[in-house]
Amino acid sequence: MIGIVMFCVALLMLLVGFPVAFTFGGVALLFGLFAEGPELFAFMPFRIQSIMENTVLMAVPLFVFMGIVLQRTRLAEQLLEAMAKLFGGVRGGLAISTVLVGALLAASTGVVGASVVAMGLISLPVMLKYKYDKSLACGTICASGTLGQIIPPSIILIILGDVLGIPVGDLFKAAVGPGFILIGLYIVYILIYAWRKPEAAPALPMDDDVNSKTEQYVKAMKAIVPPLALILIVLGSIFAGIATPTESSALGGVGAILLAAVYGQFSWKMVFDSASETVKVTAMVFAILLGATAFSMAFTYTGGDYIVEELLSDLPGGTTGFLILSMLAIMVLGFFIDFVEISFIIVPILAPVADALGIAPVWFAILIAMNLQTSFLTPPFGFSLFYLKGVSPPEVRTVDIYRGVMPFIAMQVAVVISILLFPSFYGLN
Repeated sequence: MIGIVMFCVALLMLLVGFPVAFTFGGVALLFGLFAEGPELFAFMPFRIQSIMENTVLMAVPLFVFMGIVLQRTRLAEQLLEAMAKLFGGVRGGLAISTVLVGALLAASTGVVGASVVAMGLISLPVMLKYKYDKSLACGTICASGTLGQIIPPSIILIILGDVLGIPVGDLFKAAVGPGFILIGLYIVYILIYAWRKPEAAPALPMDDDVNSKTEQYVKAMKAIVPPLALILIVLGSIFAGIATPTESSALGGVGAILLAAVYGQFSWKMVFDSASETVKVTAMVFAILLGATAFSMAFTYTGGDYIVEELLSDLPGGTTGFLILSMLAIMVLGFFIDFVEISFIIVPILAPVADALGIAPVWFAILIAMNLQTSFLTPPFGFSLFYLKGVSPPEVRTVDIYRGVMPFIAMQVAVVISILLFPSFYGLN
């Protein structure tokens, strides 16, 4: 039972607020020394070397760099302005444009926090200015920002691909369908909401001058086409088999620099700042990975993995019971700890059981990614809610944000259930 106690101690320390990487590494060291002694960690240098030589993980800093560069080019602001002009004449058009921009930012950056903060700073004041319902505005921004969890090139999909031993390109392809269905559900919900409550999502006043409209559409396309082209090139090269995800991430980084030059935002200071921020994010991810590797090694040696596997394999309902319990556990843990920790600690524990039950690994990975996306929104601890509250004006209350995300949570849960019940519809079985 040492492994189970070790796991509980680690979770308790995380809930108290200890740094994640040091928690996993420290707990592994203490329990490993108690169970076996220093000899247990003799192979740790080889594991670290294996992690550092993993070419799949090289895509993480490169996609992060791509996202940060695009964020600093005022891409989000220009995209929102452009989309608002295209859809502003429709009731709920500004909210629809927020969803579409969220999808584009997700495909451009894959970073949830950056997307939510960017749209909260840009889109929320505009929606409030035009008398949008606060709950609808907040819910739309939070839900759109979390699309970065499922729409490629998602960082979580790269990490899950490495943890589960699945080609990242396969995960990217598998995530496209659920991502588009989720976007479609968001837009349909906004249209129905605007139809039932016109005053809650009014259309923006449009200029009646034909030349002005033409100029607006031309300007909008200039703002939309370049980043869309970059996304298509990066993902298209993966889907077509021309480049690996690592190679396409390098292509994305170069493309982001070129886009910065196109938008007149290029400077060596911008490149240096983006690189510095990338190093911080990457160092955090890899520090957690090293701590998680030590934790996993100690947990496995103490027999914790066998206890968990035996417990989960004997659940009533077989495969269905295991999937339901594991998804509920991941959702609850997602309230308290980040997706990186869940991917490196929880998923390796569940993966052998899923393999023994004959669950398709790609199906399992997409279920986990969609589940983690839902946990970003769920009150009271959803990270996206905190991101938006941090940049919201004083008149937006926390209860407005909580109330606004509820319908979007229901839609995400519905998609998770549909993936669970009808994997063949998504081509996942």
